[in-house]
Amino acid sequence: MPASTVTIARYVLIETRRSGLPWLAADCVFVALGLAGFLSQVAITEGAALQAAAAAALLRACAIFLVIAYVAASVVREANDKGLELALALPISRPAWYLGKLLGYACAGALLAAFFALPLTLWAAPADLAAWTLAVAAEAAVMAAAALFFASALGQTVSAIAAAAGLYLLARALPAIQAIASGPHAVDSTPGQVARWSIDAIALLLPRLEGAASADWLLYGAPPASALVQALLALAIYFAVLAAAGLFDFSRRNL
Repeated sequence: MPASTVTIARYVLIETRRSGLPWLAADCVFVALGLAGFLSQVAITEGAALQAAAAAALLRACAIFLVIAYVAASVVREANDKGLELALALPISRPAWYLGKLLGYACAGALLAAFFALPLTLWAAPADLAAWTLAVAAEAAVMAAAALFFASALGQTVSAIAAAAGLYLLARALPAIQAIASGPHAVDSTPGQVARWSIDAIALLLPRLEGAASADWLLYGAPPASALVQALLALAIYFAVLAAAGLFDFSRRNL
């Protein structure tokens, strides 16, 4: 890996540490622990399991949203402040700059996932929590790549956040949509078949998130190593696709 890419990634991490992201992450942890404590008071049975599931789901959503919002805001702000033009005026190639940014944001997402895993040690076994943390870090890296791609292409913070968040929510909801479309109550007609084929085609273009970082891993144990590796490999492939798409779009644009 070029030294310039590593240097840019290091400066991204320094910028992340100096931003408000660590404080927002701490606030998310306090909110998750407060919600878990509230649920333990109102739950009739399985209070600990309910606490773990609620805290894990909330922290996972917070990790993804914080990564998306931070990446989009950082990239757009740098472009508006002419920091991007200044950086490219230096002897740094566009691929090195883009990959350095992507590497830095992916590392920031991994650190965020590790930080959010700390309060879950109250309820989860270390091995199960390690698998959950690894999957959340992989999800955060994928969404960081998506946010970087949309922010670079659209040039607007709100639009980039909406596009990346929409991609994530659609990827999370698509398995349920597929199950409904092919369920016993589905209409067996030509329009119904076309709708099912369209949904299946969209599913091929989205990351497979339903099998990664489930709260059930903390309650009933992580999946077998083969299933975990398969889920992480699918996310790694989608990460590479997003990185290639973003790099191609960034390299061809006139700045």
